[in-house]
Amino acid sequence: MTDRYLSVAGSGLHEIEIRRSRFLCALAPAADEAAAREVIAGRRRAEPSARHHCHAFVLGPDGRTQRSSDDGEPAGTAGVPMLEVLRRREVTDTVAVVSRHFGGVLLGAGGLIRAYGQAVSDALDAVGLVEYRRLRLFDVTMDYTRAGRFENDLRASPYVLHETRFEAAAHFEVGLTPGEEERFSGWLADLTGGEAVAVELGEEWVRG
Repeated sequence: MTDRYLSVAGSGLHEIEIRRSRFLCALAPAADEAAAREVIAGRRRAEPSARHHCHAFVLGPDGRTQRSSDDGEPAGTAGVPMLEVLRRREVTDTVAVVSRHFGGVLLGAGGLIRAYGQAVSDALDAVGLVEYRRLRLFDVTMDYTRAGRFENDLRASPYVLHETRFEAAAHFEVGLTPGEEERFSGWLADLTGGEAVAVELGEEWVRG
């Protein structure tokens, strides 16, 4: 099982123009196939005058689910090169939709392959990528008198501060990569004089 993967930082739209044809690439995060197909449907509604709405998406931390469509372009000239860019950049949980407004000049099969691939590649550069890591989360509870120093030390440590809550006591949700638990336990005991309590919450994919 993979411990990390890349996905788009958020939804975004990027346009390129090639020989008067406009290629608008929309990128969006998608947790499942239903979400990906809703993004595709939304782009059809947003660009009703586009002649083609080609798409590709990769889903799952291991990129197991992969789909693409040429949407009326010659077979293999749109969806497949779009999908190949996502795979080459190792991006998952992401859907790409390229809406093409035809400019009156035929590009040929090679030209289409390059155009659709470039549209996705340039859009990925514009929108940006983020890393997700599979972490074991622990809820660390302590008295407020130790909370300020602990938070500073935690931020300077190799461990991930995922969330903080201040209730009757101070709570810090800390993420560890698998195998760090024993070292973290000793670090926590030394830092707090054994007064902090850590309760395991389970594993989760954490951004950043």
